[in-house]
Amino acid sequence: MGNDDYKNDIKRQLIDELSDTVGLEDKEILNVIDSKIEDLERNVSPLKLKEKLVLRKSIYDSLKNYDILTEVLEDKNINEIMINSYDEIFIDKNGKYQRWDKSFESKEQLENIIQQIVGKINRIVNVSNPIVDARLSDGSRVHIVLPPIAIKGATVTIRKFPEKITMKKLIEYGSINIEVAKFLEKLVKNGYNIFISGGTGSGKTTFLNALSEFIPKDDRVITIEDSAELNISHVENLVSLETRDKNVEGEGEINMQMLIRAALRMNPDRIVVGEVRGKEALDMLQAMNTGHDGSLSTGHANSCFDMLSRLETMVLMAENLPLLAIRQQIASSIDILIHLAKLKNKKRVVYEISELLSLDEGKYQTNKLYEYNGTDLVKCGTLKNQRKLDI
Repeated sequence: MGNDDYKNDIKRQLIDELSDTVGLEDKEILNVIDSKIEDLERNVSPLKLKEKLVLRKSIYDSLKNYDILTEVLEDKNINEIMINSYDEIFIDKNGKYQRWDKSFESKEQLENIIQQIVGKINRIVNVSNPIVDARLSDGSRVHIVLPPIAIKGATVTIRKFPEKITMKKLIEYGSINIEVAKFLEKLVKNGYNIFISGGTGSGKTTFLNALSEFIPKDDRVITIEDSAELNISHVENLVSLETRDKNVEGEGEINMQMLIRAALRMNPDRIVVGEVRGKEALDMLQAMNTGHDGSLSTGHANSCFDMLSRLETMVLMAENLPLLAIRQQIASSIDILIHLAKLKNKKRVVYEISELLSLDEGKYQTNKLYEYNGTDLVKCGTLKNQRKLDI
C-alpha cells in the first residue's frame, strides 16, 4: 500500500470510528482524534509530524467542516467553487477558472457534504426535490443539483462572500465613484424606492448590501430572501426572513410571496427583498406603493428597460391584469433603477442609473441620470422627481 493510500485508509478508519462525535466540543473531538492517531501509530506505523498534523486537520474537517472543501473555502483569493461531479472540481481564483488538483474520494463523500450543508439550514434535497439553494455559515451562496437532473453526478456551485463589501470598498474598486455614492445615499435616506438589476454575477446582492448602509439606523426594516445573505448590522430594529422549501411530505413551504405579505403586517418602515424571480413581484410593488418608502430589491435583467419588461412578466404570473394597469403599478412604485454589469475584464460596475417617471400614453418615461462611459460614471441628467427630497 502506497503512502497516500495508507493515510487515506487511516482517515477512513478514524472517520468511521468518530462518527458518533455529534454534540462534542471542538477540543474534545481533537483530543479523540489525537488519541486515535496515536493508537494507529502504535499498531501500524509511525507518522511524521507534518503528516500527523495534515491528517488531524483532514479528519476534523470531515467531521465538523466541509471536508476537502474547507481548504478552498478558507482561501480568500477563491471567489467561486464549481463541483461538476465528485472527481471534477473547478475554482475561480482571482477571476480565472482553473481545475483544482483535489477531488472527493467517492460520490458518497460528496453527497454527505451536501446533506450536511442543507441540514444546517433545515432544507431538503433528494430525488424528489433535486434542486435547492442554500448557504454556508459565512454567507456563501450554494446551489445544488442532484442526479438524474445532473447527469455527471451531484453538482454544487458555491459563490463565496468572505467579507462584507461596503460602499467605501466599491469606490476603491472603481465600481462606483464618490459623487454617485453620495447621490445614492441621499436617495436612500429620503425614502426613494430603488430597484437594482443586472446579469448573473454582476454583484446585485453585494451592491444591495452596500446600499443598505445608508438606511437610517432607527428605521424598522424587514429583509426577505430565498437564502439569507444580506448583512445589515447597523439597524437595530431589524427582522430577517428566509423562505422554506417543502418537507418530505410536500408540505410546509414558505415562499417569497407569503413572506412579503407577512412583512406588511409587521409595521415596517422599509422592506428589502433580496431578489424577485416570480409572482412575488406584484406583492413587492404593492408594498413599495403603500407607505413603505425607501424599499429596495433586485432582479435579473440586461438593462434598466429590460428589467421593467421582466417585472411585467413576473406580475402576470400572479394576476392576469391589463398591461396598462401593470405598468401604472410599476411606474408608481419604483423611483430609481440601477443597472450593474460585469465587464469583460471581470470588473463589476454601476452601468446605469435612471429615474422612472410617470407613464405617457401607456409607455414608460425614464430620465437617465448616470451612465458608464467605459472608464467612469458620467452624469446625463438631473433628478426630476424631487418631491421626496422636500419631505
